[in-house]
Amino acid sequence: MEAPASAQISGTTAAEIAGSVRSLVERGELGAADLLPPVRALAERLGVNRNTAVAAYRRLARDGVVVGQGRAGTRVAGTPDVPQEGFAAASTLAGLSADVPAGTLRDLGTGNPAPALIPDPAPVLPGVVGRPVLYGEPVIDPGFEAWARGWMAPDVPGGTRAADGPGSADAGGDGGAEIALTLTSGAVDAIERLLTQALTRDDAVALEDPCFLASIQTVRHAGYRAHPVPVDDEGMTPDGLRAALEAGARAVVLTPRAQNPTGASLTEQRAEELRQVLAEHPYVLVIQDDYYSMLSRSPFRSVVPAEHRRWALIRSVSKFLGPDLCLAVTATDPETARRLALRLSPGTTWVSHLLQRLAHGMLRAEGTREIIERAGDHYAERSAEAARRFTAQGVPVTPGDGMSLWVPVPRPAAQVAADLARSGWLVRTGDEFRLVPDEPGAAAEDHLRITVHDLDDAELDALAADLAAACR
Repeated sequence: MEAPASAQISGTTAAEIAGSVRSLVERGELGAADLLPPVRALAERLGVNRNTAVAAYRRLARDGVVVGQGRAGTRVAGTPDVPQEGFAAASTLAGLSADVPAGTLRDLGTGNPAPALIPDPAPVLPGVVGRPVLYGEPVIDPGFEAWARGWMAPDVPGGTRAADGPGSADAGGDGGAEIALTLTSGAVDAIERLLTQALTRDDAVALEDPCFLASIQTVRHAGYRAHPVPVDDEGMTPDGLRAALEAGARAVVLTPRAQNPTGASLTEQRAEELRQVLAEHPYVLVIQDDYYSMLSRSPFRSVVPAEHRRWALIRSVSKFLGPDLCLAVTATDPETARRLALRLSPGTTWVSHLLQRLAHGMLRAEGTREIIERAGDHYAERSAEAARRFTAQGVPVTPGDGMSLWVPVPRPAAQVAADLARSGWLVRTGDEFRLVPDEPGAAAEDHLRITVHDLDDAELDALAADLAAACR
């Protein structure tokens, strides 16, 4: 039965209707699981076009305020069990009997790097400690800044290639252009700060669909409108990006390689097509999250046109130096850097100089580059081997870049995941990475994301057999 308070919904535009529902929820007059009016009934009641009501509900769904349940209607969302990176959601076990506790399953949903392939910080720790750094001093440690400029400059508009090549652990500051650098506590922190200095609540952001979980949460919690842009084997699609920009997106967040969850990396042709689309919108903020950077087996291809006015390139050390070394470098255009500086106070811009010195020391240490290269090769080899074995068992998979496989399945992914859990495997379903999980027709509903690099050949054989059985 429709909730009585839904009679108070008002408005003549999608934004006004969505705002009215949000206000009723915030005041507690509409609660979790309360049923809202059907679209047609709401449109007739408010005297608006049916498409206006559809747009209002879609906006509320993207913000996590409501959930669509098909013929069961649209209900107010409760406090969700928000999927997190690092472990598969417990919701994967929904519907299983109590004799399959999560703790007994092999977790293949982590997306974590292999601990054995993270360089050891112990040898460089003695050199990290020095004179205490006080407020008012430069935010970026001089040694790390010089290295970071050499890392970032080759891949930004106007940059030049460092003598040792991009990503070299010995690259210094002399090989790159003068670019504005900002330091943050990881890539997610960087994206949040960049969007905050450029957008206000209800502004539209173009996001990949399916999308990295943290980006979905960042946009949703800040009150921005996520505009889904489809991703195919070559990355974000030009038509999807064009549609998002024409719909008013003021920022774009994309992954140029090892897209999470699909593993897609931009081809040169696709990057050029995206540059052509973005050239028509020079003041839209373009954020490239190159989180996989040194581990990627694909070259970096920028989508930022040479004359673009608002851009940012983010690179984190978390995947190759370890998640606990929470540090990301962002290169930006001067105006974006100025806005960041105006918004942030010294207390919130601070990133530990001890962490910076530790990262710099590890990156310069003998053998670090070889460990990182070995790690990248290992992740790629394990994914390719798993894809080969899955395909041999009748589940065709094309490996991408990154730490996980994006596996298409012929049955609803939730059912396949449940059957795999009964066989001892915990995986992630594609709908967790959807911007609008209840919107039909998306391929992510029929995919699993599986992290396989910790499995040996015998374990891959067992997983492939169980996956094939679950797909049948």
